[in-house]
Amino acid sequence: MAAKQPKKGAGAEQGEADESAPRSMEARVWEQVSTLLLAVAIALGIRAFVVEPFRIPSGSMLPTLLIGDHLFVNKFVYGPKVPFSEYRLPGLREPERGDVVVFRVARNNAEILPADRHPELPQDDFVKRIVGLPGDRIEVRGGRVYVNNERAELVDTKAKFVDDNGRALLLKREILDGCEHEVLDDPVSVGLPGRGFTVEPGRYFMMGDNRDHSNDSRKWGTVRLEEIQGPAFILYWSWDVNGNFLQFLNPVNWFKAEKRWGRIFSRVRCLDAGEAGVQAAALAAPPEVALGD
Repeated sequence: MAAKQPKKGAGAEQGEADESAPRSMEARVWEQVSTLLLAVAIALGIRAFVVEPFRIPSGSMLPTLLIGDHLFVNKFVYGPKVPFSEYRLPGLREPERGDVVVFRVARNNAEILPADRHPELPQDDFVKRIVGLPGDRIEVRGGRVYVNNERAELVDTKAKFVDDNGRALLLKREILDGCEHEVLDDPVSVGLPGRGFTVEPGRYFMMGDNRDHSNDSRKWGTVRLEEIQGPAFILYWSWDVNGNFLQFLNPVNWFKAEKRWGRIFSRVRCLDAGEAGVQAAALAAPPEVALGD
């Protein structure tokens, strides 16, 4: 007598039916939507806590940063700020003199003000170099920076930096607490009147490297740590186009705009000995200077 085939259990039959049954439209849509939402959440988390992209719209940081530079800011170094709050997570270190940082300011039309003291006004992003730390006494006399009554070293490189407006700016090398970087001096500009500033606790004094054409702490005051997004650390794109992300979608820009390939993936940092002067000389064309920022 032939042995009978054992019958499959109800559970096995149900499992095979589930595997072979086509998924409903709702299930397929939800799978795609959930994957997209997860990707968006990860991207927003990275933007809020790790790195965030910014673009340079003005010439206030020439020759270090050019109009049309696109860079990443490291939000993790000083401790990322928890969104929609004043709380800041622990960071790796405190801001240091010479750091190039992005921070928030308040804007009342053309007037710039500290963001924390005017929360009712719309805000904007600025990029400058930290010159004064909490408790410092900062003075600017005759184009020279004095930190706690000590004059920062300033060396004339004998080179000139000509902008698109035809101004021949003097290229100089400044050293702040060991941070060597290039600055520009306009020999025909009277600049801002010399005065002293005492940096309050928890605040920082900012200056642009294009010293005579920078709207910075000399005009509107200091910046709280809470408004500092983080230090700029690398350029991911650079071209002579001044505009937002939509400019990337304009095919004309990809054909006509000058791409500064040599600047892509360049680090934003203090210069090593002998590097000063090379940065500006390597530019393919003179950049545009936008006054006011």
